[in-house]
Order: sequence, then C-alpha cells, then structure tokens
Amino acid sequence: MKKIFIYILLAISIASCDVLDIDPTNSIPASEAFKTKSDAERGVLGAYNSLQSLSYYGRAYGIFSDLASDNLVHPPNATAIEYTEVDNNAILPENASVDGIWSALYDGLNVANNVIAKIPGMSALNEDDKNKALGELYFLRALTHFNLMNYFGGIPLKTTPTIGLSQINAGRDSPDVVFDQIIKDLIFASENLQSSSQKIRASKDAANALLARVYLYKKDYNNAIIYATKVIDGKSSTLLPNYIDIFATDGSAETIFEVDFTPLDRNRIAEYNFPLTKNGRGEVAPSAAFISTYDANDKRLNATIAYSGTTPYVIKYDDLSTGGDNVIVLRLAEMYLIRAESNARLSTNVNQIQSDINIIRNRAGLNAISISDYPQLITAIEQERRWELAFEGHRWFDLVRTGRALDLLPTVKNINQTLFPIPQSELITNNNPGMTQNPGY
Repeated sequence: MKKIFIYILLAISIASCDVLDIDPTNSIPASEAFKTKSDAERGVLGAYNSLQSLSYYGRAYGIFSDLASDNLVHPPNATAIEYTEVDNNAILPENASVDGIWSALYDGLNVANNVIAKIPGMSALNEDDKNKALGELYFLRALTHFNLMNYFGGIPLKTTPTIGLSQINAGRDSPDVVFDQIIKDLIFASENLQSSSQKIRASKDAANALLARVYLYKKDYNNAIIYATKVIDGKSSTLLPNYIDIFATDGSAETIFEVDFTPLDRNRIAEYNFPLTKNGRGEVAPSAAFISTYDANDKRLNATIAYSGTTPYVIKYDDLSTGGDNVIVLRLAEMYLIRAESNARLSTNVNQIQSDINIIRNRAGLNAISISDYPQLITAIEQERRWELAFEGHRWFDLVRTGRALDLLPTVKNINQTLFPIPQSELITNNNPGMTQNPGY
C-alpha cells in the first residue's frame, strides 16, 4: 500500500484459522513495541492494511454479496466451486472462500485490538493523539464487526487482543450486543476525528456515514436519518455530476471512505469480473435479468457493465493489469438513499423522500418520480439502491435485512439460507469449543 506500511503485529493468514488463533511468532514483546509516536502510527496503519486481504475488500467479501443475490451469476465455464455454492445459495461449511472471509476479518480485528490495547499507556502521545488513533481503530473495529455480522449473524464480539489459550473458547454474542459495541465505537470515532479530504483514513464523516448504515440495518430509522443528514449537510463530500467519474480516479469528491490498493498491494476484483476474452478469470458475470431492469437512458448502465462480444462484465473496478483501484466502502449517494428509505419506513416527509430519490435519479439521467404511497416508495428505493450501488457489495445484505431474499431469490428456499455457515474450521472442538453453527448447516 503506497500510504500504509505493514506493521509487525499484522498477521494475515492465508490458510484458515481459528477466530482466536494465536501466533506469537508474528508479535513482538511489549517492552520493544509502541514507544514512540511513529510506532503508534505504524500500528494504526497496520490495522488499515488488514482491509486489503483478498478475502476482504481485495476480492471475496464484496463480490459474494452480489453473487449470493440476483446481481451476479457464476458462469457455466467458470471454475471456482466455492463460487458455485454461493451463487446457488447452497454453501457448505467447508467452503474455502467463506472460511477466508471469516479468518481475514477476525485477523483484522485482532490487529486492531492489539494496537488499541497499547495506545492508552503510551507516554509519547498526548490525549488528543491517543483519541485520534483510537478513533481510527474503533472505526475499523466497528466496520469489521458489522461486516462479519451481515454474513454470519450473531458472532463472537472481540474487543481485546487474543494473547493466551485461556481465551480460545469464544461463544457467539447476540446481534443486539454486537450492534451496541459497533455504535459505541463509531460514536467515539465521530467525536474524536475530524472531517478530512483524505479518503483512505477514517474521519468524522466516515464514522457518521457508517453509523447511518448501521442504524438503517438495525431498523433505528430516526438515528439513520440523523447521521445520514450529518454527512449530507457536512458537505465534505459532493455528488459528482457524472456517475462514471466516481470510479475514474481514486479519492473522488463523492467518496467518504476507500480501501487503498496499489500495484504492490493489489486487489483481484477486475480479474474475477473480467471474462477470459479480456484476460480475466470470468468467475462472475452480471445476470441477464439484472441488466434488463435498467432504463435505456440510465447513465449508470454503461458506467457499470461492458461487453466482450455478447458477454457482459462489470467495469466499476477495471484495473486488470495492476489491481490498483481503490475500493469504495462509503460514498455520498448512499446517504441520500438511506435517508429516503428511513423516512419512507417511518411514513413521513414524502417531499424529502422524493427529493432524495430524485437527486440520485436525475444524476443518472432519469425522470423524477412523484410517488407518494409509502410501500411503493420503499420498493422504488430498493430498486434505486440496486442500480446506484450495483457491484459495490450491497445487494445481498439489502435483501436479507429487509426480508426480501425469500421473495426475490429462487435459490433461497428458507430463512436459514440468509446467513452464511460458520466455517467448519471454527467448529472443530480444539479450535473453538464455544462456537455453534447457524441453523440448517
């Protein structure tokens, strides 16, 4: 990563590992670490580095949300069996890619928690420095807990580093308990970070934007409105006139938080999206049914999907040669849609709902809507999110949180399939005897 150094505490596992895996060869004695301000900075940057894992924002985490839904399909000539399972919503606990997501995210949590544990006792930092460092780390911890919960449901909440075998028995916490910690971490981040034009570091706006998303998922719509409005009114980000420009360069005016990638620390998103005829792997492709839903005048279509002959493929992240595209985690358009959906679910403020939807539609070259029926507005927002945020890792989570997966996805036959299985490696007694599997697996 061009701006992030790999800190010595970072131990991203390539193979599967227990959530509380202990690897003392990848840590350093406390007496030798975190003595200076530079040590603290390297620790914080090491926590950001965790987001780059190929099982996290580097590939699988975002792709699987669209593949499990109705946005992407696993083409007949593709080879990754674990992708077939996700596409069919028939995932085995032994699925290596799902295991990789679980392992990478918990590795990231452990890195963040190791640094969090050191910061308060550092005499080289004043209180403002400590709070800023902790604000960034708490943001990363909240983001990762939230992302884990969206795939797996109730998960072991981790707020301390794993430092001994006595901690290996980690049972699952309820979603409410995990939500409470996520919100606590993000409020601290919001209160102790400043607005910033630097998109690859956590900021006040990033914390507020993630709070808006978290409250939407938690169905606390009043707070979702409050935090989405904070971001919109803060004006640290602005909607770009042309949709395609969001993805043309890193750090556009519309984005709020991005994961930094470079040719040295690359992602493999384009590689898995591009077909063989374009030198990609072609493991996923936009579904024909989804493509058919676009209005012919929707400018988002050509900014999202291209063709090699008659074969469609996703082009939002198109740096196939180096994989250096930053991955967008939060951007301003989502805040308008969060506010619109929250108001619609509260059956209030029709004019505001229409205005927020139409800001997004008009940018896409579409006519304004004048719907005033709340259920119809909710359906319109669901569809608008599908187009606006296509292939950015939202669709599966949207269908699950709204209970619509059973209605819209033929491969989802029962509610159990709306959570991914806990990886088999985590259920082995010697790894984590406190862990239980999700129902139906």
